[in-house]
Amino acid sequence: MQHETVIVLDFGGQYNQLIARRVRENNVYCEIYSYKTDLSVIKAKNPKGIIFTGGPNSVYLEDSPTIDPEIFSWGVPVLGICYGSQLMMHLLGGHVCRAPEREYGKTEVFVNTESKLFTDVQPSTICWMSHNDYIEQAAPGFQITAHTANCPVAAVENAEKGLYAVQFHPEVLHTAEGKKMLRNFVYNVCGCSGDWKMDSFVENNIKALRERIGEGKVLCALSGGVDSSVLAAMLAKAIGKQLTCVFVNHGLLRKNEKEEVCSVFGPGNANGFDINFICVDARDRYFSKLKGVTEPERKRKIIGEEFIRVFEEEAKKIGKVDFLAQGTIYPDVVESGLGGESTVIKSHHNVGGLPKDMSFEGVVEPLRGLFKDEVRALGRMLGLPKTLVERQPFPGPGLAIRVIGEVTCERLHILREADAIVREEIRRSRVKADQYFCVLTNVRSVGVMGDFRTYDYTLAIRAVRTNDFMTCEYARLPHTLLSRMSTRITNEVQGVNRVVYDITGKPPATIEWE
Repeated sequence: MQHETVIVLDFGGQYNQLIARRVRENNVYCEIYSYKTDLSVIKAKNPKGIIFTGGPNSVYLEDSPTIDPEIFSWGVPVLGICYGSQLMMHLLGGHVCRAPEREYGKTEVFVNTESKLFTDVQPSTICWMSHNDYIEQAAPGFQITAHTANCPVAAVENAEKGLYAVQFHPEVLHTAEGKKMLRNFVYNVCGCSGDWKMDSFVENNIKALRERIGEGKVLCALSGGVDSSVLAAMLAKAIGKQLTCVFVNHGLLRKNEKEEVCSVFGPGNANGFDINFICVDARDRYFSKLKGVTEPERKRKIIGEEFIRVFEEEAKKIGKVDFLAQGTIYPDVVESGLGGESTVIKSHHNVGGLPKDMSFEGVVEPLRGLFKDEVRALGRMLGLPKTLVERQPFPGPGLAIRVIGEVTCERLHILREADAIVREEIRRSRVKADQYFCVLTNVRSVGVMGDFRTYDYTLAIRAVRTNDFMTCEYARLPHTLLSRMSTRITNEVQGVNRVVYDITGKPPATIEWE
C-alpha cells in the first residue's frame, strides 16, 4: 500500500528526526532525505508536502547548502524551518542577513491566527528560537504572519502557492503549540487524510519479511530491551521456528539483568515465547577488547564489532544462517549520521559499528523506520507484556558508555550497584521520569568518611522527562529523593564519595553522556 508521504529535506539540522516524528504523530508517513538528493527521487515519492530543516550555515554564503528553486514550482506545499525558512526567502528574492541580536531559547512570538498554519494557536505563544541570521525582508508575494520583539519576520507565507516559513522550531517541546502548527501544516495546508496506522504496518511488514526471508534461517540479536523484544515477537509471527534468538551476556548489563532476560525469553518462560533461545557468555572477550580504551566512539565501534563476531560464531554452531535480525530504530540511524545531513552524534552498535565483511547474506531490520514510541505501540499490538513494552531504555553498548573513561570490572561493579539504588528509589518514589540512570565519571575528588581521607569517584545521576527521546528536560526530582539516593550510594557503594545531579536538557546535551 502506498501511503501519503511528507518528505523532510535535511540541511544539516539536528532536529530532522524530530520533525519526522511529529509528522508521524499525525498518522502521516514521513521520510528524511539529504538536500543533495536528486529532485527526481523526491518527486517520484509523490509527496503531499515537503519540510526544509534547520542547519548551522548562513544561506548567503557561497558554499552553504542549497536546492534547485524548481521545487517551489511543483505545486507541493513546502514548510521551511529556521535555516529552511531563510533558504526559501533567499532563493525567492527575500533578504537574509546577520541578525542585530541573536535569539536563542524560549521566545514570545506574535502570530496571525488567520493563517492556516496558526489555526487555533494563541496570538501570543512561546516558541523555541535558535538563530544568528534572520529574514530582514520577505520575498515578493509573501505575507508576514509572525514576529518577535527582535525578529520582524518570524513567519511568512504565500498561501496561494502553499509556501510557508517559520524562523522558530515548531518540532521541539519547548515550542508550546508547535505540535498544533505542524498538524495544521499536514492537514490544513497539505490536505493529508492520515493513513499511516500501526496495524497496517504490522500486516505489511510481516508479509514483506516472509517474502524476503523465504525458507531462510534468521539469527536475532535479543538484548531483552524494548526494540529487540518487539523485533523477536514480529519475527516469531512471520517465520516461527526459522528464527533463533541469541542473548549475549557481555558483562555490561545492569544488576540482575541477565537473569531477568533469561526468565522472560528462556526455556519454560511464562510469556508464551516459543523460540529457540541461546545465552552466550562473552564477558572475557569484551573486557579484553575494551582494555585501555577511553574514547566513546571507539568503545562503540569495538562493541559493535564484537556484537557481530559473536553472532557469526553462534550462527556457525547452529548451521547455515542467512540473515541477522537487529532491533535498529530510526533515531539510531539518524544519530549515527545515516539519515540526511546531520553530524554524527554517536554511533550505535547496530548501525555505525557494523563491520563490512559480515558473513550473513543480509541484515533484517523491520523497525529501522520507527521511532521509540511507535515501537512500543507495535509491541502492545503484538501482545507483549507491559513490563517489556514500557521497560527503561538501555543502550546497546550497555554500561560501557555510562562508565566515562576505561571500562574495568571494578568500575562496572561500582556503577552497577549505584544504578540499582537509583532505579529502585525512583520507582519507589513514583516521581515522573521517563528515563533515569547513573554515570560513573572519571573525576576523583577528596572526601572524608569516618574521619578518614578518601579519594574516590564522582557519580552523576541523570533523570529526564520526554515523550520522544529526541528532546528532553531534566526531571525535577524532590530534594529529599536526591538526598536519599546520595546517602545510600555513598554508604553502600565503595568507591564513591560524591554524587551530582545532571540538570541539562537535550539540546544542548544528549540523554546519555557518551
